[in-house]
Amino acid sequence: MTSGRQQYNSLYILALSFISALGGYLFGFDFAVISGALPFLKDKFNLNEYWEGFATGSLALGAMIGCITAGKIADKKGRRPGLLMAAAVFGISSLLMAFAPNRDLFIAARFLAGIGVGMASMLSPMYIAEIAPAPYRGRMVAINQLTIVLGILITNLVNYSLRNNGDDAWRWMFGLGAIPSLLFFIGVLWLPESPRWLAQVNKIDKASDILAKIGGKRFSETTIADMQKTVQSVTKVKFSAIFDSNVIPAVLIGIGLAVFQQLCGINVVFNYTATIFESIGASKDDQLLQTVFIGGVNLLFTLLAMGLVDKIGRKPLMLFGAAGLAILYLFISQLLGIKSSSVSWFLLTAIGIYAFTLAPVTWILISEIFPNKVRGTATSVAILCLWAAYFILTFTFPVLYNKLQDKTFYVYAVICIIGFVFVWKKVKETKGKTLEELESALTYH
Repeated sequence: MTSGRQQYNSLYILALSFISALGGYLFGFDFAVISGALPFLKDKFNLNEYWEGFATGSLALGAMIGCITAGKIADKKGRRPGLLMAAAVFGISSLLMAFAPNRDLFIAARFLAGIGVGMASMLSPMYIAEIAPAPYRGRMVAINQLTIVLGILITNLVNYSLRNNGDDAWRWMFGLGAIPSLLFFIGVLWLPESPRWLAQVNKIDKASDILAKIGGKRFSETTIADMQKTVQSVTKVKFSAIFDSNVIPAVLIGIGLAVFQQLCGINVVFNYTATIFESIGASKDDQLLQTVFIGGVNLLFTLLAMGLVDKIGRKPLMLFGAAGLAILYLFISQLLGIKSSSVSWFLLTAIGIYAFTLAPVTWILISEIFPNKVRGTATSVAILCLWAAYFILTFTFPVLYNKLQDKTFYVYAVICIIGFVFVWKKVKETKGKTLEELESALTYH
């Protein structure tokens, strides 16, 4: 990789990014596995619409705890220990879900899985943002979204292949998550600590060595000099620092982006594919096959996002995503109302738009907009709100769909219009700038 006269160690940067982003793969696994397993779980545990929503949303409740835990670990112990802990939690929870004997223990195990998801959803993009050079940071952080969608697609394929393995097929669906969890744990053992965290704790020599591997001696010296202007010792940073008048505007924007990404409604298509297609008369086989199509479109458009995010920029993609989803939801609502099978094309289009706009760009912006000294805490707060919004979305959808049916998507269309206005008015462009340059440039007063 080169940028101007600056040369970077592309293979090393890609290796660090991909290994850290395996946390995203496991995020995608736990996010998607419920879609294929839900028809079996409803029969096995006699789930009504409230328990269906809670079984799905319990992942988000655990993720909220994971965000809080990860934020503290990231600031006090570093990014790497948190990633190791997330990998261990992923593996243990996969086995516990697979062997759960009843509804309550299954939900408890899914809550534990959520803790791992919450930790990874915060730490993986943060780590990548802190090791990637500015010209490539958008694409590198988007790798985390790529591995999320790979996790979703592969999980959907596995679920579909297991659909005829009897009433306990769902146990295999969850248990197989232990394999990538082990691979993630082994990979993180190889990762170096984030150079920006090392600089915060005054381990300048170690930070310099890592940065030299990434971009050479001159890059290392320049970056260290920039860091030392902005970082403070993490032991001096308290939670109250995010309420500082210079920080709170960025925190509120991060929270707004995180909440909008979830309440825009698209994740009900991922998590409740079976419910939506059952309502138009699709068979169980067809319901599971739709999850595979959704995973494939999600992957294709995430790859598109990786090529666009550092060229077009963050803000134009966010605006296009919000407007596109608002319009599509109007058509989706109408087609569900007449039980038309052609609704599948509009749902897949909505997935595609989300996959190259709101899905990756929100994570990129959250990893970029906060000052160095509070990045760990501020990121954890934003993603905590993201998972709270995800719980609200997934818990309420079965109830709303039971009462409103197709009109449920009108609710999400209105939210997308509100999100469009928010991004247009409040979000500033971040592409092509170092994290230190952004700290000076992003004043939201």
